[in-house]
Amino acid sequence: MNDEAKRKQLKKYKAFATGLFVLMAIIFIATTLLQKSNHSHWVGYVRAFSEAAMVGALADWFAVTALFRHPLGLPIPHTNLIENSKQRLGDNLGSFVVSNFLSPQNIRPYIQKLKISNFVGEWLGKEKSQEILIRNLSDIVLDILNKLDDTSVSQFISKKVSEMTDDIKLNKVVGNGISYILEKNDHQRIVTNLSKQIKEYIIENDEMIKDRVEKGSYSFIPSFVDHKIADKIASGLADFFKEIEEDPEHEIRNLITQKIQEFSTDLKEDPKWEDEFKTIKNGLLKNDKLDEYSNDIWVSIKKTLMKELQDDQSSLKGYLTKNLNEFSQNLKTDENLQNKIDHWVRVTAYKYILKNTHQFGNLISSTVGNWQGKELSEKLELEVGKDLQFIRVNGTLVGGLVGLIIYTIANFFL
Repeated sequence: MNDEAKRKQLKKYKAFATGLFVLMAIIFIATTLLQKSNHSHWVGYVRAFSEAAMVGALADWFAVTALFRHPLGLPIPHTNLIENSKQRLGDNLGSFVVSNFLSPQNIRPYIQKLKISNFVGEWLGKEKSQEILIRNLSDIVLDILNKLDDTSVSQFISKKVSEMTDDIKLNKVVGNGISYILEKNDHQRIVTNLSKQIKEYIIENDEMIKDRVEKGSYSFIPSFVDHKIADKIASGLADFFKEIEEDPEHEIRNLITQKIQEFSTDLKEDPKWEDEFKTIKNGLLKNDKLDEYSNDIWVSIKKTLMKELQDDQSSLKGYLTKNLNEFSQNLKTDENLQNKIDHWVRVTAYKYILKNTHQFGNLISSTVGNWQGKELSEKLELEVGKDLQFIRVNGTLVGGLVGLIIYTIANFFL
């Protein structure tokens, strides 16, 4: 029921209570006039009832009216109680709500019934809900990206990269990387491929080898001899690299592994390599270059993100949708996950409510205290005024009955 309907209802019951008082007043006047010419006993009884009913009606009208305003506009002490006591009323109401509704024993049963995992799972599983969530998240992130100062962000990236690289010893990073490759035996694939390439190069360029041998040979040695020697050299080298390619335990492989390992150790332990890499790092990461790199990185990231967030069919939104579907399904089927989430929600809600119960009391107190006195009186009268009019009605009827009883006792026993 809205305020307008409540006002009409209140007006209706006020009119009823007032009409009953007017009726008693008319009966009283009529019986008083009638009593002068008619001495029937019933006239006295009716007159006594109506007289007492008027007194009861006026007394209860005064009591009810005194709650919300000054009766007849007269500043009678202890009237207009709600407006004059609104702050105390707000404080007491706040304390009452906190003590009786927000106590641990009262809120615990409701908190224990909280089970939102299924609700969230069902909501997230709907395509429309996913679209709303992703669209709102995209709008928030886009707004943040547009408001960010590109220069400040790139300077922040540059500063953090500089701080991170200051403590990094690149020689040890490279040395450890090489050691990792050796441990995984991945370098053998390089040796195999390199041996194969060299073998094929020798076979494909045998004429070049013959020319080289012939140029380096003496003039008195026949050409066919030089060609024979060149063929032997090419064949021998090709066979040698073929052996390396096909034999995983070839001594050359072991020798290469040993040399790489020694180089890795030198990189990590020899101070000269630390200085060398430091020089390289300082050359690559000069302030101006680092600022340029950072700006390029940020511009690229920002451009990519904005494009992905603005495109409804982007891979990023597709990825988010996929993960939302998976999470929704897990929420609906994974009992362990449901229990964890529900438990976390219950504990968090319980702690938060208990921690901030005084805030609820303060909110009620300050809200009531900040209302205009007249406004507060009107609000409360709209809520309880109808029932208070029955007090006036009951006062009229009960007053009349009491007056009738007193009149009867006086006539028969006094």
